[in-house]
Amino acid sequence: MLLSVLGALATDAAFPGRSWWPLAPVGVALLLLALRGATVPRALAYGWIWGAVFFLIHLWWAEEAAGAAPWVLLGVAEALFVAVFAAGWVLAARWGPVVRHPSLGVVVVACLWAATEAARGLVPFGGMPWGKLAFSQTNGPLLRLASLGGEPLVSGAVVVLGALVALALSHLRRARVGRASGALVVAAAVVAVGLVVPVDTRAESGTLRVGAVQGNVPGPGLDAFAVRRDVLERHVTGTEALLEDVEPGELDVVLWPENSTDIDPREDAEAGRLVDRAAAAVEAPILVGGQRYGEDYRYNEAILWEPGEGQVDVYAKQHPAPFAEYIPLRDLARKVTDAVDLVSIDMLPGDEVGIIELDSPRLERVVDLAVGICFEVAYAGLMRDAVLAGGELIVVPTNNASFGYTQESTQQLAMSVFRAVEHGRATVQISTVGVSGVISPNGVVTQSSGLFTADRFVADLPLRTSLTVADRLGVWPTLVAAAVAALAAVAGVVATVRSRRLRRAA
Repeated sequence: MLLSVLGALATDAAFPGRSWWPLAPVGVALLLLALRGATVPRALAYGWIWGAVFFLIHLWWAEEAAGAAPWVLLGVAEALFVAVFAAGWVLAARWGPVVRHPSLGVVVVACLWAATEAARGLVPFGGMPWGKLAFSQTNGPLLRLASLGGEPLVSGAVVVLGALVALALSHLRRARVGRASGALVVAAAVVAVGLVVPVDTRAESGTLRVGAVQGNVPGPGLDAFAVRRDVLERHVTGTEALLEDVEPGELDVVLWPENSTDIDPREDAEAGRLVDRAAAAVEAPILVGGQRYGEDYRYNEAILWEPGEGQVDVYAKQHPAPFAEYIPLRDLARKVTDAVDLVSIDMLPGDEVGIIELDSPRLERVVDLAVGICFEVAYAGLMRDAVLAGGELIVVPTNNASFGYTQESTQQLAMSVFRAVEHGRATVQISTVGVSGVISPNGVVTQSSGLFTADRFVADLPLRTSLTVADRLGVWPTLVAAAVAALAAVAGVVATVRSRRLRRAA
């Protein structure tokens, strides 16, 4: 149990804001050491303890936004996936080939982890990908592997390193120095591979000159958008301030965050006038974060607004956040917290891929922007679909005001960094309150902002059209990992049944 707790603490330290990436393999190694010789019930317990400690710390921002009860329920529910992984590994470790060949065990345990991470990103209610090991590696050499195999490969590599460290420590306990050294040499080789993977940053179809505005809000918390017109005016002011850095007409597009106006500028004349004033001042279209309301529904949208014309394109968020933007099982959820009633109108999902078509007079063509609104950056499939549909630049408009001064926004920026490398695209994460950032296709953050400040960026970003290996492979790395994991777990069950029958017969 102590090893499980220490492993969870070490793994969390690999994520923002400490970002000590080598501790992620250490945390996994401690969990694997805790599972050596464990029964399935004990494995479930040790895995759940590891997961509960990790997620309750990692997802602390949920307490800030929704209160203690939802935070605890989320943390303990996510921990169940680690419990399943632990039980699966204990069973797979009984399979004959794994027993005889520890190197095969290293591969199997990595596949088991990747498979359970993938499941966690799918269920329930569309999944919760937050806290994937891959997102802890955005400051380390394993990040470059993202361009080859996305999250499954990078998370799997972290687990491979953890398994090799655990194997080395087990050999050292038996004074097998040679074998321990061999395991560590292989671990060093895995890290070295990450250092030599090429990541291209060159512009392939020109560059786009982008302005981005972090307008800020009156204050942190759920009431940050109570004065909705004030928030809109802050982003108008920030856009006009871009003229201190550029001349009118020099920008190809200005990016605003999610919820930069909660007053629909298409319906409210004054809101439309303010947005148009800002666009006319810089003589460039603005990608506005807004909402569209129906009688008993709403959509979270990114609206491309041309000065003098209004909306010329729009993208509606495909994956609204459960219990935040819509409430599943509302009557049951209300028994946990009455905060669910703050979401009085459920958000519906959009049904189109995240592409905004930007007509660029300077480039004399249409530039496709791949857009993922807020939490959508955590969902690999949504971002990959947008890139495969032609996205040349990734834009992540987000609103982090409800999460206060927690690490939620820096965790999200790490995901944007990961997506930049995974797809070989320059990426802009623009938040109402921070953290915002401009990211090169190799994952380098070239500009960033602080929390709850007004800020703005101007950047010339490379437009890229080539696809990475990860883009071409799509879901295949996940499917392969799931197949290996299932085969090994089933084989472990069969081996366990046979062993018990032999003992009974004896």
